[in-house]
Amino acid sequence: MVQKARISLTGRDAQRVDQICKQIREIGQKTGVKIAGPIPLPTKKLRVPVRKGPDGGGSSTIDHWEMRIHKRLIDIDADERALRQVMRIQVPDGVNIEIVLTS
Repeated sequence: MVQKARISLTGRDAQRVDQICKQIREIGQKTGVKIAGPIPLPTKKLRVPVRKGPDGGGSSTIDHWEMRIHKRLIDIDADERALRQVMRIQVPDGVNIEIVLTS
């Protein structure tokens, strides 16, 4: 039975997350390992309503701030060469990468 690595990527900038996904796919193709993904997961939208006025007086005007969290999943066969290359990828700020080995 072949062990698999599940790589989950999260970040605020969808383009950066997709860039890392593209690099991981290229590594999978170069090393010849089986790869599934990237699977886009639903985007989390974190909304914060903030009142514009500093004190209680005046009309109640509200700003809405939003931060979006984009997620991608990639399943790749746990080949030692491929995983070493994946770990060497330069991950930009704002993108988190998590690798979990499963059987």
